[in-house]
Amino acid sequence: MSYKKLIPNIYLKDEKAYADKDLSVLLGNGDAVAAANRFSENGADEILVMDLSYDDDSHEKAIGILRQITKSIDTPVLVGGNVKRVEDIKKYLYAGAKTALLEDVKESNLLMMKEVADRFGAAKLGLVYTGAEKEALDMAADNQLSVVILSEKQFTADADLISANQMNCIVNTENADFTALITNENIGGVTGLSVSALDYDAMQAKQELSKKGIAMNTFTSAIAFSEFKLNSDGLIPVVVQDYKTDEVLMVAYMNEEAFEKTIATGKMTYYSRSRQELWVKGLTSGHFQYVRSIEIDCDNDTLLAKVKQVGAACHTGNRSCFYRNLVSTEYAETNPLKVFNDVMNVIEDRKQHPKEGSYTNYLFDKGIDKILKKCGEEATEIIIAAKNPDPEEIKYEISDFLYHVMVLMVLRGVTWEDIVKELANR
Repeated sequence: MSYKKLIPNIYLKDEKAYADKDLSVLLGNGDAVAAANRFSENGADEILVMDLSYDDDSHEKAIGILRQITKSIDTPVLVGGNVKRVEDIKKYLYAGAKTALLEDVKESNLLMMKEVADRFGAAKLGLVYTGAEKEALDMAADNQLSVVILSEKQFTADADLISANQMNCIVNTENADFTALITNENIGGVTGLSVSALDYDAMQAKQELSKKGIAMNTFTSAIAFSEFKLNSDGLIPVVVQDYKTDEVLMVAYMNEEAFEKTIATGKMTYYSRSRQELWVKGLTSGHFQYVRSIEIDCDNDTLLAKVKQVGAACHTGNRSCFYRNLVSTEYAETNPLKVFNDVMNVIEDRKQHPKEGSYTNYLFDKGIDKILKKCGEEATEIIIAAKNPDPEEIKYEISDFLYHVMVLMVLRGVTWEDIVKELANR
């Protein structure tokens, strides 16, 4: 199903974040990463970042900030503003942008449109359209770019052309009430000052628009609360997990009001049995839990919530309430991401706290050339092992290769989360 999107924007210049292209409205203290996190937590569907850098140094700093943004949030990011050559598109996409934007005011951008669409895929490209070059819309349609970003005035002026080309548009509007505008079939989303305020509650706005019959990306339960099997207190237990690692964080309870508020706000809300009242997790501590999914078991009597946890889930300050072991036996951990992260943590610890005789420290001491040489050697060993029908040999060679790649990753500041996110985007 196609949803209409609410898309706050960040104009980035001199490492400061603004809500408008005139740079008159600073977002908070200007921290772009903090602003992006706030937008994401408030329910933004995507975030538009315009890079207003003016030289190579400021451009690289902007790319660095973009990389921090995409690492810290799951919300898709669209980026444009300083594309002069194909390499700039590559930099935006490699920094984690979902979509890189060309501009009709730059002739070089139009000339490279087909080349970058063929190279990176049209789905990863969009156009910022000002009306400076009318044929830009036709070019965007011919090359099947995913989105066109333009002002409400420009959208109105070129409505026929946009409709004829069946363009997917994000409209920048100055109108805080954009209900009528967003119903247009060629408008996939809106941006502008009103939705770019740090205190703008996108989740609430989407709920209100949904009630008016507009398809928005909101939480809707597949089963009515009346179908849940409740305990004698009229409550249903909720097991809460980290959505990335599946770590169990806590167990709490919901009544119908808590469940409905969770669905409406996207923030985990529970019913306190001791205080006999609703409580929004994190309201006093700041350790909110943002809903990623809620599932129900086969008997309809227990919920499983996967959340983005801010800070600690436990009132003791521990990440999880389940931090005390009662009994255990030795076993091999087989959760791939946990194993990879555990190995990475050991490598990182060796880098920070060198240990005499450590092979990892030997690699770090020798530097990048030695590490790259070992990665190449181990890759060759995989190729040789793959010719052997016995899978045992290739298993060991792949493990050796991954270890050396992880040393390289630690050296260059790349995490497994970065890799997983990149693979997911593909």
